[in-house]
Amino acid sequence: MSRKIYFSTPGRFSAKRTLIGAISRCHHRLAPSHARKIARKLFLTPSRSPAVNAAPNGLERFTAQSQQGELQMYSLGAGPTWLLTHGWSGSASQFFPLMAHIASLGFRAVAFDHPAHGESGGHESHIPGFVQAINDVLDQVDNVSGVVAHSMGAAAVLESQHPQLDDLPLLLVAPVLNYRENLYATVRQSGYSLKLFDEIVQEVGDQHGYPIETIEPLMKLGSRRHPVVIAHDRNDRFASFSVTEKANDYQHVCLLPTDGLGHGRILKSDVTLQAFTDLAAKTDPAVHSVESATSSSDIVAPENNRQTTETSASVMDV
Repeated sequence: MSRKIYFSTPGRFSAKRTLIGAISRCHHRLAPSHARKIARKLFLTPSRSPAVNAAPNGLERFTAQSQQGELQMYSLGAGPTWLLTHGWSGSASQFFPLMAHIASLGFRAVAFDHPAHGESGGHESHIPGFVQAINDVLDQVDNVSGVVAHSMGAAAVLESQHPQLDDLPLLLVAPVLNYRENLYATVRQSGYSLKLFDEIVQEVGDQHGYPIETIEPLMKLGSRRHPVVIAHDRNDRFASFSVTEKANDYQHVCLLPTDGLGHGRILKSDVTLQAFTDLAAKTDPAVHSVESATSSSDIVAPENNRQTTETSASVMDV
């Protein structure tokens, strides 16, 4: 159900939204404890979608332990490791085409399903849980050279204070850099009681010692000093491109705008694949020669369906 709320799009007056608002507010007044229990399940339960891409040849599966239970991990290739982290109601399978590309360049690509997502354990999720899962994985994965993050996963990476992240290049795809504003705007659009939703948010913050008021991905992006590349579609309906444009003012950030790739398809577009190649080459110049030598690599992603989109900047300019 939360997917319908968080991934709804603005529209005209809706009798259904009006009804949802009236019912949720009445429920909250008459039975506040029960209303909070239902709301917590509604807002903190992501959709477990089936894999969106076929597994590439050579993909290895293993598990890792986190404070929130067992995490399903995926690894492809050998070499310095790039960690990939998905967003809300997503899964590691969204990265399979990109993982194949990363592996073909001589790197190891490691992705995982966040708690209550994909094939990982758990029944609820939230941004403090995302941050904790990233930290737990970083504690167990050695030789990390960089991170790729999508949507809310990008916000969580920027929120993480794990020491391994301090010096790493980041590739952020369709990032949610105004997390709090985006969250409340989508719930407001659904018609659900904002007062009740705010109680759930505060409850989660208290439980994890992570008040929502401290979540500022855009500001924390500005405090980084190592290269950050952002691929973002101008017409993304779920993550604000106009907010991402503000990040382009930072000298260490390179924004690659696209058109027509939306919030999800951009993950396996030529723009994102090339952005990774250029960013990896900036930290390891041998990458470009490796790319030429492995153009016919055994590691392939079925049904890659790459799309070509012009960009207005080069990653190598970061």
